[in-house]
Amino acid sequence: MFEPGLDKHEWESQWEQFEDDLESSPAEALPEVDRLIEEMLEARGFALDDPVVSEGDERDVIQEFMAARETTRRVDADEDDIDPGDIAAAVNGYRSIFDYLIEERGAP
Repeated sequence: MFEPGLDKHEWESQWEQFEDDLESSPAEALPEVDRLIEEMLEARGFALDDPVVSEGDERDVIQEFMAARETTRRVDADEDDIDPGDIAAAVNGYRSIFDYLIEERGAP
């Protein structure tokens, strides 16, 4: 049986677990947050593999995700020249996408 609120509840619980890490060591939390947001986007029907077909809000959300993901991949690669502002922007981007998906883009 499909329960639309179940995903939302699970995602909110997972996000809560990341909140402390995002405050204390945001760079280390980025990979897990990235995985959660990717899962949420895919479950809500976003075309991550072909963002060109996306339009409007969906395109903006995917662009924000890709920008945050780029920073996350740089962190994963242990690049030395990552600006703390880039990490903060990635965290804010993921947070914005999370809020959008929870509040405005409910279950199909």
